[in-house]
Amino acid sequence: MILWQLGKGSASLSQLEDAIEGITQKMLLEHLKDLMEFNVVDKTTYEGFPLKVEYHLTERGRKLLEAVVIMQEIGVQLM
Repeated sequence: MILWQLGKGSASLSQLEDAIEGITQKMLLEHLKDLMEFNVVDKTTYEGFPLKVEYHLTERGRKLLEAVVIMQEIGVQLM
């Protein structure tokens, strides 16, 4: 779901939390940290007050999302 949401464009933590039903902030932060460790997601921090952070897909993340979309299409065709 995180990949899907970020595939639409960059998003803040609160935007992701609102868009993904049933996810807690703690769980979302843990998943984002894991995805950043695998170079699938990156974040941009903007200076100022309040501090603004946006998450976005890396090139690897965009390729992974493309693969997920292909698998989804195949699954729909097989149903």
